[in-house]
Amino acid sequence: MDATELLKKVRKIEIKTRGLSKNIFAGEYHSAFKGRGMAFSEVREYGYGDDVRNIDWNVTARFNKPFVKVFEEERELTVMLLIDVSGSNEFGTRGTLKKNIMAEVAAVLSFSAIHNNDKIGAILFSDKIEMFIPPKKGKTHTLRIIRELINFTPTSKGTDITEGLRYLTNVIKKRCTTFLLSDMINYNDDGYNPAYEDALKIAANKHDLAVLRVFDPGEKELPPVGLLRVTDAETGEDMWIDSSDRNVRRQYAEWWQRSQDTAGEVLAKYGIDSTQISTNEDYVKPLLMLFKNRN
Repeated sequence: MDATELLKKVRKIEIKTRGLSKNIFAGEYHSAFKGRGMAFSEVREYGYGDDVRNIDWNVTARFNKPFVKVFEEERELTVMLLIDVSGSNEFGTRGTLKKNIMAEVAAVLSFSAIHNNDKIGAILFSDKIEMFIPPKKGKTHTLRIIRELINFTPTSKGTDITEGLRYLTNVIKKRCTTFLLSDMINYNDDGYNPAYEDALKIAANKHDLAVLRVFDPGEKELPPVGLLRVTDAETGEDMWIDSSDRNVRRQYAEWWQRSQDTAGEVLAKYGIDSTQISTNEDYVKPLLMLFKNRN
């Protein structure tokens, strides 16, 4: 798209999402994510009721009496957006694409971060790392992230969530709050078990990770419209499906539900907060639920 059209789209998203982040999400974001990081402040003598796990044994040995470490809430967080830009996000049957919903949600989270004086950065990935935007503060930086999400064209169509998670773990050394925005369609050879489980576990141990699973209602089931020619958005492979066959539609619906349930089970297994966002529904409610569930 040309520069004028891009600026109009950026401005439209800015107006909508800044209002949401300022008027609806501001307090929820702060209570959900602030206080999760604790930084060392000082040591002082042990007092009645202090947690023995905070005893500083080196200082205790030096002065021959117990001292404890004192921690305080980190006033500044680093927030990372880990965003799936693979081919499957070019799908939408309800007037908008999955990638457009991701762009708006990312904008809400970005403005919420800068309103709380936090740094915001982004990693865009397909089956490889497409772009890394280091975390910084400020409106100009946030608008750059939004601009990239609207106008970015990935060099690859595939999906490798493991690659995105590994890159996050390697490049962001200090614990941060990370939002993974993806349809989470990335399976092992069996077709439904997540291929990213090990990387998810490692990333969740290092960072405060939340997953936003974006889907389109048209992905849940096949419409009974006869012979369909379908194309895999990531591999380019074509195939014909007889959608008038009830067994075909049933098997597809069962596969979809099983794959979604398995992804949810993996997230729950590692205590990762998550929510599902549909392209045909307002994303405000699921975002608020995610924030409230963390309090």
